Amino acid sequence: MQLIKPLSLRRNFSWTFTGNLVYAGSQWGMLVLLAKLGSPEMVGQFTLGLAVTAPVMMFTNLQLRGIQATDARREYSFNDYLALRLLGTVLAFLIITGITLTSGYPSKLSLVILVIGFSKGIESISDVFYGLIQQHERMDWISISSMIKGILSLLMLDLGMILTHSVLGGTIGLAIAWTLVLVCYDIPRGVALLKISVKKQEEELEKSSEKSKDDRGNLPGQNIFHLCQPHWHWQRLSKLTWLALPLGLVMMLISLNTNIPRYFIKNSLGVRELGIFGALSYLMVVGSMVVGALGQSASPKLSKYYAAGNKSAFEKLIWQLMGIGFVLAVVGVIIALVGGKPLLTLIYGSEYAQNLDVFVWLMVATGIGYLSSFQGYTITAARYFRIQMPLFALVTGISAISCLFLIPSQGLRGASIALVISALVQLVLTSGITYHAIYKLPRNAQESNTL
Repeated sequence: MQLIKPLSLRRNFSWTFTGNLVYAGSQWGMLVLLAKLGSPEMVGQFTLGLAVTAPVMMFTNLQLRGIQATDARREYSFNDYLALRLLGTVLAFLIITGITLTSGYPSKLSLVILVIGFSKGIESISDVFYGLIQQHERMDWISISSMIKGILSLLMLDLGMILTHSVLGGTIGLAIAWTLVLVCYDIPRGVALLKISVKKQEEELEKSSEKSKDDRGNLPGQNIFHLCQPHWHWQRLSKLTWLALPLGLVMMLISLNTNIPRYFIKNSLGVRELGIFGALSYLMVVGSMVVGALGQSASPKLSKYYAAGNKSAFEKLIWQLMGIGFVLAVVGVIIALVGGKPLLTLIYGSEYAQNLDVFVWLMVATGIGYLSSFQGYTITAARYFRIQMPLFALVTGISAISCLFLIPSQGLRGASIALVISALVQLVLTSGITYHAIYKLPRNAQESNTL
């Protein structure tokens, strides 16, 4: 069987950036579509659906993709990750259903939230296949999947809106699109990698003087159902859960930190203002796509450098990432200051352009977030998991307190300033952990660090 070779960091970044850019553009296109064909209230409904479902899915996903991609020692199999992800996805949908039914939302809004929750569940299953592909450093496959999913999502949302004249119809189209991509692209690509892994194991057994029929009997077959069969080894799943639980809590806190302003806006200012804030926020995604592409592409190399004790290569790659993040931050703020108003008017309309000051503050928060995101990828690659939980709990608490005081008095501007404050705190704390990881590198190079 032909070997699937990993790509270089540069090619992986190029593919990931392209894929993320197309996907982000498609997601942004959905908001523009809702704003143009509908109203700020419809954008607000969609935004609220994402805000309710995202923290729950982030928690139950347990950041398994990051752990899987940086599992340089192959401590767990794909089937272990898949089993835990399926359990987490079912739990997430049950939690989302409970939140929706007890929150007193109107029935149509509740259905929108539930359909978005289902769509996010499908996406989470695709994500565990992404982790397998990322582990083999084939980001081109992930990028192609993201591009197909982004374009198909936009088309299906548009079709659903045209047929039903509602956000609910659009979200149903979204769920169909993501399911098609999972079944028709993500699973087949994952299976191709798994087949090669099994073939390599078979060859190693044949060369081994200790090979036996029992050994070969323990290998999965080449059938897709055997290769993708979850392993319900409860002791291993418990260990993996315990390893990943801190990152699951961290990702939930990160999502809450992003969405807390949206909860306060919904309760204090209403769905219409939430729609405006959500639309303005999404214009920040271009730079975030660069950061995500670089971070995802660099994570396997960062983890290998750290595991091998290659301090100079580890530090060099960190500084390169931080330099790119700084440039992106400065460019984003300049664009907002110089061309923000005509840009907002062109894309969304004059109603949104009236909130230029909010847009500028959001770009400042995003720029600081670029730097802290790179630090987050670094400390995850170094396997510093548990320390991130109190870190982001503090950041989220500061965000909530800032929103509590700023949003009632300053409205959307207060929400954006609250994001700036929490981003600064996050940057300072993650930088400190990165420094600690580098300082401790010689001692920790030969052991698994799960501080």
